[in-house]
Amino acid sequence: MITAFVLVESERTALAKLGGRLQQIDGVAEVYSVTGAWDFVAIVRVDRHEQLAHALAEDVAALEGVSRSQTMVAFDSFTDLDLDQLFADGS
Repeated sequence: MITAFVLVESERTALAKLGGRLQQIDGVAEVYSVTGAWDFVAIVRVDRHEQLAHALAEDVAALEGVSRSQTMVAFDSFTDLDLDQLFADGS
């Protein structure tokens, strides 16, 4: 599984709706509204790099109101949570 963190800056007029639109993209597991230089953090989980490329280059980039984005692909995970089990249970 490939996990990526996508930082998204929104135009002011899109702030109220952009989070929900990001959540609708295939592969987006979670979206958070955050403070700081970025407006949203989307966590993307996909099986193949091609899916990630499509989600970023075609889906996120095409959303009205996205000013810019930055993507960080995770190499490893350091957590006590069994994420696979959490998502299998639907929690």
